[in-house]
Amino acid sequence: MDNDKESGIAYWKANLSLVKWSLVIWAIVSFGFGIVLRPLLSGIKIGGTDLGFWFAQQGSIYVFLILIFFYAWRMNALDKKFGVDEE
Repeated sequence: MDNDKESGIAYWKANLSLVKWSLVIWAIVSFGFGIVLRPLLSGIKIGGTDLGFWFAQQGSIYVFLILIFFYAWRMNALDKKFGVDEE
């Protein structure tokens, strides 16, 4: 029983760590690049507009979509590692 409990704790630690780092990356990209660093990025042009505006309008959405697929991929690997996969 203790082994199952330890395995469950390790599984949730890994899951929460993955969620935490995904949210940190998304916050840096959306808030950091789109708002805080926008004046510094205004000189760089991408797609006819400055890079800060692009991050605020589209870049953070693209990063969020990439993080969704990354999270799903890593969670499938974690599920297999801890033996809780659906297959």
